[in-house]
Amino acid sequence: MKNMILIGGLVGILMISGCGGGGPYKEFAQCLTKADVVMYGTDWCGHCTDQKEMFGDDFDYIEFVDCDFHSEECSEAGITGYPTWLIDGEVLGRGSQTFDALAEASGCEAP
Repeated sequence: MKNMILIGGLVGILMISGCGGGGPYKEFAQCLTKADVVMYGTDWCGHCTDQKEMFGDDFDYIEFVDCDFHSEECSEAGITGYPTWLIDGEVLGRGSQTFDALAEASGCEAP
């Protein structure tokens, strides 16, 4: 009986912890990805780091291509500087972008 209660409690905790996860920019980041927005950059790029920090942990929901590891893909996409944001293969902007600029270009609601 104790084992059943323990298992039930653990399942409950796991269910609660899995619900509503993400920070304040999760929905915006997910919307950008659904709108085929991609950020190209590198881990050593300071502006890329700044851009990632804007989203905090919710950057995990952004489609990100690290050009150090995917140089051919970046070359084919015409990436010449970092960060570069593309939507459907068209340049949204080079360099750090504001939430408002990303929202306007993608149709997503800015946080």
